[in-house]
Amino acid sequence: MTVLDETYTLAGGVEIPKLGLGTWFIEDDQAAEAVRAAVEIGYRNIDTAQAYGNERGVGEGVRTSGVPREELFVSTKLAAEVKDYDRAVAAIDGSLTTLGLDCVDLMLIHSPQPWDDFRGGDYTEGNREAWRALEDAHKAGKIRAIGVSNFQQHDVENLLQDATVVPHVNQLLVHAGNTPSELLAYCEDKQILVEAYSPIAHGAIMDNAEVKAMAEKYGVSVPQLCIRYTLQLGTVSLPKTANPDHMRSNAAVDFEIAGDDMDVLRGLRDVDYGEHSAFPVYSGR
Repeated sequence: MTVLDETYTLAGGVEIPKLGLGTWFIEDDQAAEAVRAAVEIGYRNIDTAQAYGNERGVGEGVRTSGVPREELFVSTKLAAEVKDYDRAVAAIDGSLTTLGLDCVDLMLIHSPQPWDDFRGGDYTEGNREAWRALEDAHKAGKIRAIGVSNFQQHDVENLLQDATVVPHVNQLLVHAGNTPSELLAYCEDKQILVEAYSPIAHGAIMDNAEVKAMAEKYGVSVPQLCIRYTLQLGTVSLPKTANPDHMRSNAAVDFEIAGDDMDVLRGLRDVDYGEHSAFPVYSGR
């Protein structure tokens, strides 16, 4: 048994594999091949989003993977700009059509604010309307589990005032150098499973001397150490790659980071995302 066989159980009873394939920055015409390669290696958790522009390719990869649909966990995300009920309903159905699937296993609100106002204005009412659409799709069997992404504690609390379903998942930027411990603890208390996107800090962690030295100590690569770190935090880890060799390496994380080393990684701060700081999620806002 490897990490690819391990799962968590969401509050609603749905099982989700602990390690998944992130597909941000994988072009639509390359996504199907990447998904098929990942599934052949043993991945069963595939993550996409409306904003990635590759749902069509991801869906094709899922449908042509040679593995029964019920053995794969497919996630997508409602575009961050969708903040009303009717548009959310249309967007949910649009994702199913684009993916070519009757049901997705998880759908998230991609951000509490539109990307051009990330961490800006108050979109509480719009998020509640989008959430109501997700709840209705969940009841209708179109989505097996529902959740949010990039939501801070106050964003979740605002949503919960009207929600009938507590989010099953909150997908967050979590990696060595950016460990939001209080938010992780809050989500755990609410039985909201955290998914860690960019567990390798979008590559920004690769040259960190302390992390490199620790990886050498364990005889693993920096990405392997960072993925293992997020798994030991109790999160789903979603490293992104279209390279099958990297997919195999990212899944070779069956080792244990000692408690004192976990503390060191948890305490790391101030990762420089370089050119990627232009993206809202890396901007520090």
